[in-house]
Amino acid sequence: MTELLSTINSLQVLDEETEQAIKKYFVEEKFLKNEFIICEGKISYKIYFIKSGLIRRFSLQDATEVTKWIYTDNQFVTSLSSFFEQKPSFENFQASEDTVVYSLSYQHEQILLEYPLFSKFYIKLLRLYLSKLNEFHHFYTSMTAQEKYSYLLKSLPQIVLKAKLKDIASLIGVSPETLSRIRAQIN
Repeated sequence: MTELLSTINSLQVLDEETEQAIKKYFVEEKFLKNEFIICEGKISYKIYFIKSGLIRRFSLQDATEVTKWIYTDNQFVTSLSSFFEQKPSFENFQASEDTVVYSLSYQHEQILLEYPLFSKFYIKLLRLYLSKLNEFHHFYTSMTAQEKYSYLLKSLPQIVLKAKLKDIASLIGVSPETLSRIRAQIN
């Protein structure tokens, strides 16, 4: 729980009452490698904070798995539209290695939002994530595959260190063979 509270306090300093509520409503869960956390077509009733591990977000396109993102330690993860709107997810989330998370149910999220300091944190978190997402899509869509891989190496090295090469290749939109050539050029 230390990692979760530290992350929250880095955006919004909490009081003891709010921290106790967070400890009450976030629950530790473990997922084995390759276990699905959120499935396409089902409603995501939880948001997750990764204590340790790796989670891959992907969708199926013409029966091929296309990796959309890879999440690592100390990140919040959920199918946003599914969780916030309580409608079926259009994507899958799968543990890429044994993963430990703290989960918060939709019902408990509603209770925590009654705590002013948690609400302030949540607003700051959502603003930060939306800003980063906007910035990322602006730059990432115009990058070459080599630039995308370099970006991951520099900005998100945990992904490169921990994820399967086929998932990284899918994330940057190339074949595993092309990724091998890119890696050889960079090294």
